[in-house]
Amino acid sequence: MTPTTTWLKQPLGIFTGDDADASAGLVIRGAEVVEVVPRGSEPTHPVDEVFDASRHVVIPGLINTHHHFYQTLTRAWTPVVSAELFPWLKGLYGVWAGLTPRDLELATTAALAELLLSGCTTAADHHYLFPDGLEQGIDVQVDVVRRLGMRATLTRGSMSLGEDDGGLPPQTTVQDAETILADSERLIGAYHERGDGAFVQIGLAPCSPFSVTTEVMRETAQLAERLDVRLHTHLAETLDEEDFCRERFALRTVDYLESVGWLSDRSWLAHGIHFDDAEIARLGAAGTAVAHCATSNMRLASGIARAVELEEAGAPVGLGVDGSASNDGSNLIQEVRQALYLQRLRYGAASVTPERALGWATAGSARALGRSDLGVLAPGKQADLAMFTLDDLRFSGSHDPVAALLLCGAERADRVMVGGRWRVVDGAIEGLDLEQLIAHHSEAASDLLARHG
Repeated sequence: MTPTTTWLKQPLGIFTGDDADASAGLVIRGAEVVEVVPRGSEPTHPVDEVFDASRHVVIPGLINTHHHFYQTLTRAWTPVVSAELFPWLKGLYGVWAGLTPRDLELATTAALAELLLSGCTTAADHHYLFPDGLEQGIDVQVDVVRRLGMRATLTRGSMSLGEDDGGLPPQTTVQDAETILADSERLIGAYHERGDGAFVQIGLAPCSPFSVTTEVMRETAQLAERLDVRLHTHLAETLDEEDFCRERFALRTVDYLESVGWLSDRSWLAHGIHFDDAEIARLGAAGTAVAHCATSNMRLASGIARAVELEEAGAPVGLGVDGSASNDGSNLIQEVRQALYLQRLRYGAASVTPERALGWATAGSARALGRSDLGVLAPGKQADLAMFTLDDLRFSGSHDPVAALLLCGAERADRVMVGGRWRVVDGAIEGLDLEQLIAHHSEAASDLLARHG
């Protein structure tokens, strides 16, 4: 069957991510962009359909590089509303230990739906909780991703260092190394897709230095290299974590990362706030990426990542909404706005433009996930894109359509395409009953807390 060729004609504004003049639109054939049409021109490719994009601002599909989907069930929970990271975690671990497969299915659906409606087409999740009964947690997530038609890098997380051995999580939430590594290899064999256009990929993601043993960190890195998949972990999020590494390993966080074989371009790190100048240079030289999570960092008062310096040193910088118990949402276009403003506090307005912030959420995030086929709108790249209208009152009087997305506070995409297929049309997800999802998800959240007591 011959794929359909569509011209997205003369958008109100467009950000391609590679400085191409696409003011007359894009031509998409099947799952790929085949042409960027410059101002005043017609497509050189014959087209089957023309979509009038004159009301839309078009950007590459946003890419989320760090999340915990299950946390949508514990948003704005009163006991930890004003806690910082370590007490926040200790307050929530006991709740999360009660997760069921149905809870995770609903939480994952809610997180992905919210992301998709915000213009996100690819999402990475860091799932590290496998209490009794939830051993197939990643399998549950794969099913949801496929149902919604999004792309995802689902990471098989792990915790092996419990309270009894000097770690932070309770013993009921940790697993032994043999179980972790065997399941990691199983999931890669079952689900990991390779090459351009992949929809589901598996990464390996020991949770953090304070919840995983050195042995699991090192053996996971060896497994990832053998099976050629990516590595992810939390690092340098708080000064408490820095103190933990000094006391337990007699190392700073980046020294510890190198000691377990993680200082490489296979790895991407969540948060990456508390690095000194030398560590930034080392991360850049290694090509180790950082997922900047602006809202979570403000919510937990963790600090401000040195995103511009990391990027200029050679470390890919992407964006992540982080878990919905520390954001407390999964809206990626809002996260771009937060990153823009937070980084301006550190580097000034001239250094952090709307285009730079959008670049972190698109091409930068794609690099963090090891994807060369995503993140820009250019011939040969995947046809993943988001389209926003500027019809709301908040945009009235705005002049630069691309800048207005961030400065005026866009919240919801009108249309979203993944691999050439419309997944959001007129602000609604194709095939998803959102009202029913909200009802079931809210009930599951209440039941989870009730079981916790």
